[in-house]
This record gives sequence, C-alpha cells and structure tokens, in this order.
Amino acid sequence: MPRSSGSRITLYWQACRLAQPVEFAADTAAVTGAASEREWALYFPVVRINRSRHIPIVTKFDLRREDCTAGMSRLADESVDLVMTSPPYNLGISYGKYSDRQDRRSYIGWCGEWARQVRRVLRSSGSFFLNIGAAPSNPMLPHEIVMTLRKFFVLQNTIHWIKSIAIEERCSRRPAGDVKSRDQSDAKAASHREAATVQSFGHFKPINSPRFLNDCHEYVFHFTKSGRVELNRLALGVPYQDKSNIARWSHTRGNDLRCRGNTWFVPYETIQSREKERPHPATFPVQLAEWCIKLHGASRVETMLDPFLGIGNSAVAAQRCGVKGFIGFEIDDSYVEEARQRIVTGRGSRFRK
Repeated sequence: MPRSSGSRITLYWQACRLAQPVEFAADTAAVTGAASEREWALYFPVVRINRSRHIPIVTKFDLRREDCTAGMSRLADESVDLVMTSPPYNLGISYGKYSDRQDRRSYIGWCGEWARQVRRVLRSSGSFFLNIGAAPSNPMLPHEIVMTLRKFFVLQNTIHWIKSIAIEERCSRRPAGDVKSRDQSDAKAASHREAATVQSFGHFKPINSPRFLNDCHEYVFHFTKSGRVELNRLALGVPYQDKSNIARWSHTRGNDLRCRGNTWFVPYETIQSREKERPHPATFPVQLAEWCIKLHGASRVETMLDPFLGIGNSAVAAQRCGVKGFIGFEIDDSYVEEARQRIVTGRGSRFRK
C-alpha cells in the first residue's frame, strides 16, 4: 500500500486491486442452488480507505431479489449480528411490486412469519431494530406488531424517531419548575411569551384533518433474544448541558458525555425530486440506520441483515460503519438496482448527501 503522501485516487485504485473482483450471478442457482426466474443475487465488495493506517475496509454485499421469508430460510442459524429493517406498514402505500393492502389478520400473520426467520438467524448477542410508523386510520399498528413479535423476542428499548419538531426558544434560561417563574404577573408572562421564538426543524407529511395532529415521529423498536444485550450507549453520546453533572456523577469518569436517550431527532434531507433522489415511497434516512449500528457497537457487527432492503439506505449505513458483510432482500428489481447505485457511490442519494 502507498504511504500517506499518496493521493486519495491512487489509494482507492491500489486498494481495489487488492480486493476480490466483482461477481454477478444471473440467478440464485449459481449461489444457493435454488433456481428461479424471480430470484437473483448480486455480490460485490466495496472498498473504503482507513486514512490513518491506509488499510482497505471491504464490505461484502449480498443483495438478492427474493422474498425475504424464503431467502432467510436458507441462511444459517445464528449467522447475523444485527438486523435493521422497516417492513411495509399495510397502510396502502404504493410500492412497485408489493400490494400494501392486506386484511389485518393476514398482515399480522405475515409479520410473524418473517419475524420467526429473523429470530432463527439472529445471534443470541445480536440486536434487531424494527422501524414502524402508523397513521391516524391505523394508530395501533406498531403496538400490534410488537405484541406479535413478543413470541420471538424481548423488547429491550423503544426509540422514538423524531422526523420534525418545533422548539420554542425563550429569552429566559430559568428552569421550568422555578417558583418565581410560575408566580410571574400576567403582564410579565405575556411579555415573556412575546419574546419567545418558535423554530421548526425537519420534514413531515402534513395531515389535512380537523381531528388528527400531524404525525412527526415513528418508532424504532429494539428487540433482542434475551433483553440483556449490552449496548455502546456513548457511541451516540451528547455533552451535558449542566457541566456540574460531570463531577457529580461517578459514572461519567470525568467525561463530558452522556447517553442520548431514546428520542432521536433524525430529519430527512431536503430534496428537489423524489423520483431522482428518493425513488421509494417509504424510506428511513441513512443516519437512522447508522445510529442503530453504532448503538449496538459497530465493531461487533460482522454480518448485518435487512429483510426489506428497499433502495438500500441500511446498506449504505453498513458501508459507512465498516460492517464486513451485508445481506439484503428485496422483491422489486428497480429498488435493488437503485440500492446498488447508492452503495457504489457510497451515498444515501445519487445527487445529494
């Protein structure tokens, strides 16, 4: 490998020559022995440079256009360290080759089928992060899925993915429970309210209804087999607002870093063209998947799985975090091709990001 004086382009191509060549199988018969016109697999390494040591990090991707339940059935028991996925929500979303309108009983039963396979392939030390949203017409859906998955997993954490938030910034920094603040006169309180400013951050799909609020969040349920899997909580750590806490709490060990908690503000990027930049009706940001990987502990993830690959944002996250192996299932060939393009460019979007 070249020394640090080598250019970035030189490093990239010399690293690529050390990696395995790109392999493409026309159908899964070449890989799994299960011939089908509907199935094919794409295997290729992606090389990233560790700039400090100039050692190539190769992520091997196995993307299969195949039903995930059938595909996972051919994976070995306890062969996956981390699963990050978001299945169709059964809300009538217009996907390319999937009907998102099943009767409730069939949909919940189907969730149990793929969840059973996820449990089988997940290691006892692994984590399963499940992103699920709802709609005013179906508000209990995420909780019904959780109840179904209780047969296979322990719900270890519930994360609230905040897509958009409005924050009122006041001139006063007085704590909310301060007695003087509560005893302010009406005139002073009115003056204080006038001094406050409201800022909105993030993006959401507005709901045009006099009955329902705009839905600005989704769930990320963290499942494990035992409920006792240790996490790298400080991988997503944030500094203390009150610095006196650093000395007050012994667990800080003098570090200005605390657990972020279970409310994650991860906004979508602003885009100009959904067709070109996000050609899928229901995706999560790459950053959301990155945070799940880091929370579990990126160094502990040898193999990652996404049963509902979509356009590959979880695969891009695996690439960025240095995961060695990634497996993804998707039934729509156009989505698989988009995922491949995103992986090759190393970005969550072809034009932005």
